[in-house]
Amino acid sequence: MLTDLKLKALKPREALYRVADAHGLCIEVTPTGSKLWRYRYRYAGRAKMLAIGPWPLISLASARLKRDEARRLLLDGIDPMAKRRRDNELLRQAQRGMFEPVAREWLEHKRKSVGEETFRKAKLVTEGDLIPALRRYNIAELATKDVAPVLLRIAERAPNLAAKARQYLGGIVDYAIKQGLRDDGRLLSLKGVIPRFEKGHISAVTKPSDLGPLLRAIEDFSSPLTRAALKLAALTAMRPGIVASARWEHIDLERAEWHVPGHLMKMRHAHIVPLQRQASELLRDLVGHDAVYVFPSPAKQKTPHLHRDSLSKALREMGFKGKHATHGFRGTLRTMARERLGIDLDVLEAQLAHAKRGDVAKAYDRTTFDDQRIQVMQAWADYLDTVRRNEDNVVPLKKAG
Repeated sequence: MLTDLKLKALKPREALYRVADAHGLCIEVTPTGSKLWRYRYRYAGRAKMLAIGPWPLISLASARLKRDEARRLLLDGIDPMAKRRRDNELLRQAQRGMFEPVAREWLEHKRKSVGEETFRKAKLVTEGDLIPALRRYNIAELATKDVAPVLLRIAERAPNLAAKARQYLGGIVDYAIKQGLRDDGRLLSLKGVIPRFEKGHISAVTKPSDLGPLLRAIEDFSSPLTRAALKLAALTAMRPGIVASARWEHIDLERAEWHVPGHLMKMRHAHIVPLQRQASELLRDLVGHDAVYVFPSPAKQKTPHLHRDSLSKALREMGFKGKHATHGFRGTLRTMARERLGIDLDVLEAQLAHAKRGDVAKAYDRTTFDDQRIQVMQAWADYLDTVRRNEDNVVPLKKAG
Protein backbone atom coordinates (compact mmCIF):
# COMPACT_ATOMS: atom_id res chain seq x y z
CA MET A 1 0.00 0.00 0.00
CA LEU A 2 1.04 3.54 -0.66
CA THR A 3 2.25 5.99 1.98
CA ASP A 4 2.90 9.71 1.87
CA LEU A 5 6.63 9.07 1.71
CA LYS A 6 6.22 6.69 -1.24
CA LEU A 7 4.02 9.23 -3.02
CA LYS A 8 6.63 11.95 -2.61
CA ALA A 9 9.34 9.65 -3.91
CA LEU A 10 7.53 8.83 -7.20
CA LYS A 11 9.39 10.42 -10.14
CA PRO A 12 8.20 11.02 -13.71
CA ARG A 13 9.34 8.72 -16.50
CA GLU A 14 9.29 8.97 -20.27
CA ALA A 15 5.95 7.13 -20.33
CA LEU A 16 2.94 7.37 -18.02
CA TYR A 17 2.85 4.69 -15.30
CA ARG A 18 0.62 3.71 -12.37
CA VAL A 19 1.35 2.47 -8.84
CA ALA A 20 -1.35 0.51 -7.00
CA ASP A 21 -2.59 1.19 -3.48
CA ALA A 22 -5.37 -1.29 -2.60
CA HIS A 23 -8.89 -2.33 -3.70
CA GLY A 24 -8.52 -0.72 -7.11
CA LEU A 25 -7.06 2.64 -6.02
CA CYS A 26 -3.87 3.70 -7.79
CA ILE A 27 -1.79 6.79 -8.46
CA GLU A 28 -1.00 7.73 -12.07
CA VAL A 29 2.29 9.52 -12.72
CA THR A 30 2.55 11.46 -15.99
CA PRO A 31 5.78 12.36 -17.87
CA THR A 32 5.28 15.98 -16.71
CA GLY A 33 5.32 14.92 -13.05
CA SER A 34 1.60 15.23 -12.30
CA LYS A 35 0.19 12.60 -9.93
CA LEU A 36 -3.46 11.71 -10.39
CA TRP A 37 -5.66 9.37 -8.34
CA ARG A 38 -7.60 6.72 -10.26
CA TYR A 39 -10.06 4.00 -9.15
CA ARG A 40 -10.07 0.91 -11.35
CA TYR A 41 -13.19 -1.29 -11.24
CA ARG A 42 -15.42 -3.51 -13.34
CA TYR A 43 -19.09 -2.90 -14.07
CA ALA A 44 -21.32 -5.17 -16.16
CA GLY A 45 -18.23 -7.12 -17.18
CA ARG A 46 -16.36 -4.04 -18.46
CA ALA A 47 -13.18 -2.57 -17.04
CA LYS A 48 -13.52 1.11 -16.12
CA MET A 49 -11.45 3.82 -14.47
CA LEU A 50 -12.81 6.67 -12.36
CA ALA A 51 -10.79 9.88 -11.96
CA ILE A 52 -10.62 10.97 -8.32
CA GLY A 53 -8.33 14.00 -8.50
CA PRO A 54 -4.71 15.18 -8.25
CA TRP A 55 -2.29 14.51 -5.42
CA PRO A 56 -1.48 16.30 -3.10
CA LEU A 57 -4.72 18.33 -3.45
CA ILE A 58 -6.52 15.04 -2.80
CA SER A 59 -4.62 13.41 0.04
CA LEU A 60 -4.07 9.67 0.34
CA ALA A 61 -6.70 9.42 3.07
CA SER A 62 -9.25 11.40 1.02
CA ALA A 63 -8.57 9.30 -2.07
CA ARG A 64 -9.26 6.12 -0.09
CA LEU A 65 -12.54 7.59 1.22
CA LYS A 66 -13.66 8.44 -2.35
CA ARG A 67 -12.67 4.93 -3.48
CA ASP A 68 -14.77 3.43 -0.70
CA GLU A 69 -17.76 5.60 -1.69
CA ALA A 70 -17.46 4.24 -5.22
CA ARG A 71 -17.22 0.67 -3.94
CA ARG A 72 -20.44 1.12 -1.93
CA LEU A 73 -22.21 2.31 -5.12
CA LEU A 74 -21.01 -0.83 -6.90
CA LEU A 75 -22.45 -2.99 -4.12
CA ASP A 76 -25.81 -1.29 -4.77
CA GLY A 77 -25.51 -2.01 -8.50
CA ILE A 78 -24.69 1.58 -9.45
CA ASP A 79 -21.92 2.52 -11.86
CA PRO A 80 -19.89 5.29 -10.10
CA MET A 81 -18.87 6.88 -13.41
CA ALA A 82 -22.45 6.96 -14.70
CA LYS A 83 -23.63 8.47 -11.42
CA ARG A 84 -21.02 11.20 -11.65
CA ARG A 85 -22.18 12.05 -15.19
CA ARG A 86 -25.80 12.23 -14.00
CA ASP A 87 -24.83 14.42 -11.05
CA ASN A 88 -22.85 16.76 -13.29
CA GLU A 89 -25.75 17.01 -15.73
CA LEU A 90 -28.17 17.81 -12.91
CA LEU A 91 -25.75 20.48 -11.70
CA ARG A 92 -25.49 21.99 -15.20
CA GLN A 93 -29.27 21.96 -15.51
CA ALA A 94 -29.62 23.65 -12.12
CA GLN A 95 -27.08 26.33 -13.09
CA ARG A 96 -28.71 26.89 -16.47
CA GLY A 97 -32.11 27.05 -14.78
CA MET A 98 -31.20 30.09 -12.68
CA PHE A 99 -33.14 33.19 -13.72
CA GLU A 100 -30.19 35.12 -15.13
CA PRO A 101 -28.96 32.60 -17.73
CA VAL A 102 -32.55 31.82 -18.77
CA ALA A 103 -33.36 35.52 -19.14
CA ARG A 104 -30.23 36.06 -21.25
CA GLU A 105 -31.06 33.05 -23.44
CA TRP A 106 -34.55 34.49 -23.93
CA LEU A 107 -33.09 37.85 -24.94
CA GLU A 108 -30.94 36.23 -27.62
CA HIS A 109 -33.96 34.26 -28.81
CA LYS A 110 -36.05 37.45 -28.94
CA ARG A 111 -33.35 39.38 -30.81
CA LYS A 112 -34.01 37.21 -33.90
CA SER A 113 -37.67 38.20 -34.24
CA VAL A 114 -37.96 41.87 -33.24
CA GLY A 115 -36.63 45.25 -34.36
CA GLU A 116 -33.57 46.87 -32.80
CA GLU A 117 -35.56 49.38 -30.77
CA THR A 118 -37.92 46.70 -29.40
CA PHE A 119 -34.93 44.57 -28.47
CA ARG A 120 -33.17 47.55 -26.89
CA LYS A 121 -36.11 48.13 -24.58
CA ALA A 122 -36.38 44.43 -23.68
CA LYS A 123 -32.64 44.32 -22.91
CA LEU A 124 -32.82 47.53 -20.88
CA VAL A 125 -35.62 46.27 -18.62
CA THR A 126 -34.37 42.69 -18.39
CA GLU A 127 -30.77 43.55 -17.55
CA GLY A 128 -31.52 46.71 -15.58
CA ASP A 129 -34.46 45.57 -13.46
CA LEU A 130 -35.40 41.90 -13.72
CA ILE A 131 -32.02 40.15 -13.57
CA PRO A 132 -30.62 42.15 -10.60
CA ALA A 133 -33.80 41.47 -8.59
CA LEU A 134 -34.40 37.83 -9.56
CA ARG A 135 -30.99 36.34 -10.36
CA ARG A 136 -30.94 34.22 -7.15
CA TYR A 137 -34.14 32.37 -8.12
CA ASN A 138 -34.33 29.17 -10.12
CA ILE A 139 -36.79 29.55 -12.98
CA ALA A 140 -38.40 26.23 -12.07
CA GLU A 141 -39.44 27.57 -8.68
CA LEU A 142 -40.03 31.25 -9.48
CA ALA A 143 -43.46 32.26 -8.12
CA THR A 144 -45.78 35.22 -8.51
CA LYS A 145 -45.01 36.37 -4.96
CA ASP A 146 -41.34 36.66 -5.94
CA VAL A 147 -41.90 38.88 -8.97
CA ALA A 148 -44.84 41.03 -7.80
CA PRO A 149 -42.70 43.36 -5.60
CA VAL A 150 -40.23 43.80 -8.48
CA LEU A 151 -42.99 44.90 -10.86
CA LEU A 152 -44.42 47.29 -8.28
CA ARG A 153 -41.03 48.94 -7.76
CA ILE A 154 -40.69 49.45 -11.51
CA ALA A 155 -44.25 50.84 -11.66
CA GLU A 156 -43.43 53.46 -9.03
CA ARG A 157 -40.62 54.72 -11.27
CA ALA A 158 -41.98 54.12 -14.77
CA PRO A 159 -45.51 52.70 -15.21
CA ASN A 160 -45.06 51.99 -18.91
CA LEU A 161 -41.88 50.01 -18.27
CA ALA A 162 -43.65 48.00 -15.57
CA ALA A 163 -46.19 46.84 -18.13
CA LYS A 164 -43.32 45.88 -20.44
CA ALA A 165 -41.51 44.09 -17.60
CA ARG A 166 -44.64 42.03 -16.91
CA GLN A 167 -44.76 41.10 -20.60
CA TYR A 168 -41.07 40.16 -20.62
CA LEU A 169 -41.45 38.00 -17.50
CA GLY A 170 -44.24 36.10 -19.18
CA GLY A 171 -42.03 35.58 -22.21
CA ILE A 172 -39.08 34.35 -20.11
CA VAL A 173 -41.25 31.86 -18.22
CA ASP A 174 -42.84 30.60 -21.45
CA TYR A 175 -39.37 30.18 -22.96
CA ALA A 176 -38.24 28.22 -19.87
CA ILE A 177 -41.21 25.88 -20.19
CA LYS A 178 -40.42 25.23 -23.85
CA GLN A 179 -36.80 24.49 -22.90
CA GLY A 180 -37.86 21.96 -20.27
CA LEU A 181 -36.58 24.12 -17.42
CA ARG A 182 -40.03 24.61 -15.84
CA ASP A 183 -43.10 22.38 -15.61
CA ASP A 184 -45.64 22.62 -18.43
CA GLY A 185 -48.50 25.04 -17.78
CA ARG A 186 -46.82 26.60 -14.73
CA LEU A 187 -47.25 30.24 -15.71
CA LEU A 188 -47.01 33.27 -13.44
CA SER A 189 -50.29 34.92 -12.40
CA LEU A 190 -49.41 38.54 -13.16
CA LYS A 191 -52.82 39.97 -14.06
CA GLY A 192 -53.65 42.80 -11.66
CA VAL A 193 -50.17 42.89 -10.12
CA ILE A 194 -49.60 46.39 -11.50
CA PRO A 195 -52.29 48.85 -10.29
CA ARG A 196 -54.67 49.81 -13.08
CA PHE A 197 -54.05 53.52 -12.63
CA GLU A 198 -50.37 52.99 -13.27
CA LYS A 199 -51.09 51.89 -16.83
CA GLY A 200 -51.63 54.68 -19.29
CA HIS A 201 -50.98 56.02 -22.74
CA ILE A 202 -47.84 57.86 -23.69
CA SER A 203 -48.30 61.53 -22.90
CA ALA A 204 -48.79 63.72 -25.98
CA VAL A 205 -50.07 67.22 -26.64
CA THR A 206 -53.13 67.22 -28.90
CA LYS A 207 -54.27 70.87 -28.79
CA PRO A 208 -52.82 73.88 -30.64
CA SER A 209 -52.75 75.82 -27.37
CA ASP A 210 -50.36 73.19 -25.95
CA LEU A 211 -48.45 72.40 -29.14
CA GLY A 212 -47.35 75.99 -29.75
CA PRO A 213 -45.50 76.36 -26.42
CA LEU A 214 -43.89 72.94 -26.94
CA LEU A 215 -42.56 73.83 -30.39
CA ARG A 216 -41.29 77.21 -29.19
CA ALA A 217 -39.55 75.57 -26.23
CA ILE A 218 -37.81 73.13 -28.58
CA GLU A 219 -36.77 76.02 -30.85
CA ASP A 220 -35.10 77.70 -27.85
CA PHE A 221 -33.45 74.56 -26.41
CA SER A 222 -29.73 75.04 -25.78
CA SER A 223 -28.30 71.88 -27.39
CA PRO A 224 -28.30 72.21 -31.21
CA LEU A 225 -28.07 68.44 -31.70
CA THR A 226 -30.93 67.57 -29.36
CA ARG A 227 -32.97 70.47 -30.71
CA ALA A 228 -32.57 69.19 -34.28
CA ALA A 229 -33.48 65.62 -33.27
CA LEU A 230 -36.64 66.78 -31.50
CA LYS A 231 -37.64 68.87 -34.51
CA LEU A 232 -37.14 65.87 -36.82
CA ALA A 233 -39.24 63.73 -34.46
CA ALA A 234 -42.01 66.34 -34.59
CA LEU A 235 -41.84 66.61 -38.38
CA THR A 236 -41.74 62.89 -39.20
CA ALA A 237 -43.46 61.28 -36.16
CA MET A 238 -40.89 58.47 -36.25
CA ARG A 239 -40.15 56.55 -33.07
CA PRO A 240 -37.52 58.20 -30.81
CA GLY A 241 -35.01 55.37 -31.17
CA ILE A 242 -35.20 55.53 -34.96
CA VAL A 243 -34.68 59.30 -34.94
CA ALA A 244 -31.77 59.22 -32.48
CA SER A 245 -29.96 56.48 -34.42
CA ALA A 246 -30.66 57.83 -37.94
CA ARG A 247 -27.84 57.08 -40.40
CA TRP A 248 -26.79 59.19 -43.36
CA GLU A 249 -26.71 56.10 -45.58
CA HIS A 250 -30.50 55.90 -45.19
CA ILE A 251 -31.12 59.58 -46.03
CA ASP A 252 -31.67 60.58 -49.66
CA LEU A 253 -31.77 64.37 -49.69
CA GLU A 254 -32.06 64.56 -53.48
CA ARG A 255 -35.29 62.54 -53.44
CA ALA A 256 -36.31 63.98 -50.04
CA GLU A 257 -36.74 60.50 -48.59
CA TRP A 258 -35.61 58.66 -45.50
CA HIS A 259 -35.34 54.91 -46.11
CA VAL A 260 -35.53 53.01 -42.80
CA PRO A 261 -34.48 49.34 -43.16
CA GLY A 262 -36.90 46.68 -41.98
CA HIS A 263 -34.63 45.35 -39.22
CA LEU A 264 -34.84 48.74 -37.47
CA MET A 265 -38.64 48.94 -37.62
CA LYS A 266 -40.94 47.53 -34.95
CA MET A 267 -43.00 45.62 -37.52
CA ARG A 268 -39.85 44.49 -39.40
CA HIS A 269 -40.99 46.18 -42.63
CA ALA A 270 -38.83 48.66 -44.54
CA HIS A 271 -40.37 52.12 -44.36
CA ILE A 272 -39.95 55.22 -46.51
CA VAL A 273 -40.46 58.58 -44.79
CA PRO A 274 -41.12 61.58 -47.06
CA LEU A 275 -38.96 64.51 -45.97
CA GLN A 276 -40.67 67.89 -46.06
CA ARG A 277 -38.91 71.06 -47.09
CA GLN A 278 -38.32 71.88 -43.41
CA ALA A 279 -36.89 68.42 -42.64
CA SER A 280 -34.58 68.54 -45.65
CA GLU A 281 -33.26 71.95 -44.64
CA LEU A 282 -32.70 70.73 -41.08
CA LEU A 283 -30.74 67.71 -42.33
CA ARG A 284 -28.65 69.74 -44.79
CA ASP A 285 -27.50 71.89 -41.89
CA LEU A 286 -26.22 68.73 -40.17
CA VAL A 287 -24.30 67.31 -43.14
CA GLY A 288 -20.60 67.01 -42.33
CA HIS A 289 -21.01 66.77 -38.55
CA ASP A 290 -20.50 62.99 -38.69
CA ALA A 291 -19.93 60.49 -41.50
CA VAL A 292 -22.23 57.80 -40.11
CA TYR A 293 -24.91 59.18 -37.81
CA VAL A 294 -27.16 62.17 -38.37
CA PHE A 295 -27.05 62.84 -34.63
CA PRO A 296 -23.60 61.74 -33.40
CA SER A 297 -23.06 61.00 -29.75
CA PRO A 298 -22.03 63.79 -27.39
CA ALA A 299 -18.61 63.20 -25.85
CA LYS A 300 -19.89 61.86 -22.51
CA GLN A 301 -22.31 59.29 -23.97
CA LYS A 302 -21.35 55.64 -24.45
CA THR A 303 -23.61 55.11 -27.48
CA PRO A 304 -22.22 55.90 -30.97
CA HIS A 305 -25.18 58.20 -31.63
CA LEU A 306 -27.46 60.47 -29.62
CA HIS A 307 -29.34 58.40 -27.06
CA ARG A 308 -33.12 58.45 -27.31
CA ASP A 309 -33.28 59.14 -23.56
CA SER A 310 -31.53 62.46 -24.23
CA LEU A 311 -34.67 63.58 -26.07
CA SER A 312 -36.94 62.62 -23.18
CA LYS A 313 -34.58 64.32 -20.72
CA ALA A 314 -34.68 67.52 -22.79
CA LEU A 315 -38.49 67.57 -22.79
CA ARG A 316 -38.50 67.12 -19.01
CA GLU A 317 -36.03 69.99 -18.63
CA MET A 318 -38.36 72.15 -20.72
CA GLY A 319 -41.16 71.47 -18.23
CA PHE A 320 -43.16 68.89 -20.22
CA LYS A 321 -42.81 65.95 -17.84
CA GLY A 322 -46.11 64.07 -17.84
CA LYS A 323 -47.42 66.33 -20.61
CA HIS A 324 -45.49 65.21 -23.66
CA ALA A 325 -42.97 62.46 -24.41
CA THR A 326 -40.78 62.14 -27.49
CA HIS A 327 -42.88 59.17 -28.60
CA GLY A 328 -45.90 61.43 -28.12
CA PHE A 329 -45.22 63.19 -31.44
CA ARG A 330 -46.77 60.12 -33.07
CA GLY A 331 -49.98 60.65 -31.13
CA THR A 332 -49.86 64.36 -31.88
CA LEU A 333 -49.72 63.68 -35.62
CA ARG A 334 -52.42 61.01 -35.50
CA THR A 335 -54.83 63.20 -33.53
CA MET A 336 -54.19 66.72 -34.76
CA ALA A 337 -53.63 65.87 -38.43
CA ARG A 338 -57.11 64.33 -38.46
CA GLU A 339 -58.80 67.01 -36.41
CA ARG A 340 -57.07 70.10 -37.78
CA LEU A 341 -56.10 69.03 -41.32
CA GLY A 342 -58.80 66.43 -42.02
CA ILE A 343 -56.37 63.75 -43.16
CA ASP A 344 -57.60 60.20 -43.75
CA LEU A 345 -56.70 57.77 -40.99
CA ASP A 346 -55.30 55.17 -43.42
CA VAL A 347 -52.78 57.66 -44.74
CA LEU A 348 -51.69 58.54 -41.21
CA GLU A 349 -51.41 54.88 -40.24
CA ALA A 350 -49.18 54.30 -43.27
CA GLN A 351 -46.98 57.24 -42.24
CA LEU A 352 -46.73 55.83 -38.70
CA ALA A 353 -45.88 52.38 -40.15
CA HIS A 354 -48.61 50.69 -38.15
CA ALA A 355 -49.47 47.17 -39.26
CA LYS A 356 -53.00 46.71 -40.58
CA ARG A 357 -55.11 44.21 -38.68
CA GLY A 358 -55.28 40.96 -40.60
CA ASP A 359 -52.55 42.12 -42.97
CA VAL A 360 -49.40 42.17 -40.86
CA ALA A 361 -47.24 40.88 -43.70
CA LYS A 362 -47.94 43.94 -45.88
CA ALA A 363 -44.90 46.22 -46.14
CA TYR A 364 -45.39 49.97 -46.14
CA ASP A 365 -43.23 50.63 -49.15
CA ARG A 366 -43.02 53.27 -51.87
CA THR A 367 -46.46 52.29 -53.25
CA THR A 368 -48.36 52.71 -50.00
CA PHE A 369 -50.09 56.13 -50.08
CA ASP A 370 -46.86 57.55 -51.48
CA ASP A 371 -48.27 60.63 -53.18
CA GLN A 372 -50.76 61.26 -50.39
CA ARG A 373 -48.11 61.00 -47.69
CA ILE A 374 -45.82 63.48 -49.45
CA GLN A 375 -48.66 65.99 -49.60
CA VAL A 376 -49.90 65.24 -46.09
CA MET A 377 -46.50 65.47 -44.40
CA GLN A 378 -45.66 68.77 -46.10
CA ALA A 379 -49.01 70.09 -44.88
CA TRP A 380 -48.14 68.82 -41.39
CA ALA A 381 -44.76 70.59 -41.42
CA ASP A 382 -46.39 73.82 -42.58
CA TYR A 383 -49.00 73.44 -39.85
CA LEU A 384 -46.30 73.04 -37.20
CA ASP A 385 -44.70 76.27 -38.41
CA THR A 386 -48.06 78.02 -38.15
CA VAL A 387 -48.74 76.75 -34.64
CA ARG A 388 -45.21 77.63 -33.52
CA ARG A 389 -45.92 81.21 -34.68
CA ASN A 390 -49.22 81.04 -32.81
CA GLU A 391 -51.28 81.36 -36.01
CA ASP A 392 -53.60 78.34 -35.98
CA ASN A 393 -55.86 79.33 -38.89
CA VAL A 394 -55.40 76.26 -41.11
CA VAL A 395 -57.83 75.10 -43.82
CA PRO A 396 -58.15 71.28 -43.80
CA LEU A 397 -56.87 69.39 -46.82
CA LYS A 398 -60.05 67.34 -46.87
CA LYS A 399 -62.69 66.08 -44.51
CA ALA A 400 -61.42 63.41 -42.16
CA GLY A 401 -62.52 59.88 -43.07
